Amino acid sequence: MGQISITTILIAINVIISLIGFNDKNFLSKTIMWPYYVKRNKEVYRLITSGFLHADMIHLFFNMFTLYFFGRNLEFILNAAALGGAYTYIGLYFGALIISDLPCFFKYKDSYQYRSLGASGAVSAVVFGTILFSPWNSIYLYGAIKVSAAVYAVLFIAYCVYMGKKGNDNINHDAHLWGALFGLVFTIVTVGLIRPDLFSVIIEALKHPSLFGNG
Repeated sequence: MGQISITTILIAINVIISLIGFNDKNFLSKTIMWPYYVKRNKEVYRLITSGFLHADMIHLFFNMFTLYFFGRNLEFILNAAALGGAYTYIGLYFGALIISDLPCFFKYKDSYQYRSLGASGAVSAVVFGTILFSPWNSIYLYGAIKVSAAVYAVLFIAYCVYMGKKGNDNINHDAHLWGALFGLVFTIVTVGLIRPDLFSVIIEALKHPSLFGNG
């Protein structure tokens, strides 16, 4: 029997913790990203636990759907290219959970009312880490609209900035943006430290842009 992928394990943890949060308000209150209590009570664990909670089933589904396809691809690339495999993948995922929540913490650390949740920062890091290696692969938005991964990245950032400014829900949209940037930088640094020879392959791929993607 094949080994269970890290992506599958992460999805399972997200689903289990999110379902508990849906049905246990006390649990949700103790684990959600609440900058006021991170500062006041030093509850830094919230930077991690909030990343496994979701606002509703739709929020959970779209995050896990994205993680399933991009995560499996990134796992394969990191292993096949000898870029640290599981260690790099886990470092990217959990690093993004923390880094993507820091702007939220500094912005709302004195606001008792503000709370946020979602795996968006980590999922965004996985998406952009994957895009670095295959920028012109096809992605189907809503299962029908075909665009390249790089075009998707631009649209994704624009959407995050727009929703972050609106700020009318508990979903940390800013985490999308910071997670994406972290994922890109983390992956570039990883390649530079372990396999700098791959930069020529990445640069060559960038020379052949495609609006709608290849494949």
